[in-house]
Amino acid sequence: MEKEVYLTILFDYYGKLLTEKQQRYFSYYYFDNLSLGEIKDNLNISRNAIHKQLKVIEEKLINYEEVLHMYEKDKKLEKIIEKIEDKKIKKEIKDIIK
Repeated sequence: MEKEVYLTILFDYYGKLLTEKQQRYFSYYYFDNLSLGEIKDNLNISRNAIHKQLKVIEEKLINYEEVLHMYEKDKKLEKIIEKIEDKKIKKEIKDIIK
């Protein structure tokens, strides 16, 4: 899986654990596709500071997954749910985990 896609998935799981500033940096860079220079202009901070923060954020997201395994568990659950033939039970389980 491409690194950027993986990080955005992890952000969906763990983004609320980041500071508001970290969430903003991540969103600008990964969701809004802003360059470091554009983010620098928007926030009045150095490109280097933004770059360092993005690396810290990436490490945090990966570490959260290594400890909590939420994404990994969801993928496993989805595979198990797909094997269930009873549509009503399948829907009930999906409603609980979503």
